[in-house]
Amino acid sequence: MSKRKKLLITGATSGVGLMLAKELQTEGHEVWATGRKVQVLEELAQLGIHTIQADLTTEQSFDELFHEMGTPDTIVLCAGVGTFAYITELEEGDMTQMMQVNVLAPMVLTKHFAIQMKERGSGHIIFVASQAGKVATPKASVYAASKHAILGFANAVRMELKEYGIQITTINPGPIDTPFLDLADQTGNYREKLSRHLLSPRKVVSTIIKAIDHPVREVDLPSYMSLTSRLYAVFPKTVETLGKGFFNKK
Repeated sequence: MSKRKKLLITGATSGVGLMLAKELQTEGHEVWATGRKVQVLEELAQLGIHTIQADLTTEQSFDELFHEMGTPDTIVLCAGVGTFAYITELEEGDMTQMMQVNVLAPMVLTKHFAIQMKERGSGHIIFVASQAGKVATPKASVYAASKHAILGFANAVRMELKEYGIQITTINPGPIDTPFLDLADQTGNYREKLSRHLLSPRKVVSTIIKAIDHPVREVDLPSYMSLTSRLYAVFPKTVETLGKGFFNKK
C-alpha cells in the first residue's frame, strides 16, 4: 500500500465513485465521500468512511463540504451527469444540470482546495473526464461540451499549479458499464449498441488508484482511444465518415 492519504471523492454514491471509495478505504486511506444518496452514504459511513451529503448544484453543499473537509492530499472528481438526446429534443433544465455538475462544480472545488494545497506545497487533483471530451458524438452534444470544458480547464490549471507541487490528472474513459448509462439514455439503445465496448468499473477504478499512487498527466481508456482522439484532431471529417455507424446511436 502507498503512504496513507486523505482523499476526497465526489460522486461516491454510485458507479465508479462508490467502488473507488470502498477500495481506497480497504487499502487504509482516510476517505471522504460525497454524494446525494443518503442510504448509500450511511452504508459507507458504517465502513469507516467520512461522508457528507452534497448536491453540487447548491452553494450550501459547498459550504458544508469546505467546513468539514480540511485539506485533502488528493481529490478525485467523479461526480457527473448526462442526458443523451438530440439538441432539438434536449430539455434546458438538463443542459443546465450537466454544466453545473460536470463543469462548474469541479471548478469551484478545484479553486478552493488549490488555494489550500498551494499553501501546503503539495496536492493532487484527478478529474474523471470522458473520451466524449475529445471526440463528440450525436445525442451527446452538451455532455461532450461539458467534458471538453473540463479537459480545457484541467490543462490550464495544470500549468498554473505545477510550480506549487500540485499535480493534475485527467482520466478519460469511454462508456462504462454503470447505472450512469441507464440514466443518461433511458431508451437503452446506447447500452445495447455499445455493449461490446463498455469498460468495466473495476478497470476504471484500478486505473484511478494507480494514478493516485503514481501521478500522470492523463490516461485514456481503453488505451486505443489515444490513437482515435489524435486521428480525430487531425482528420475529423474522415473519422466521422468512417465511424458513422459507431456515432449513430438511434
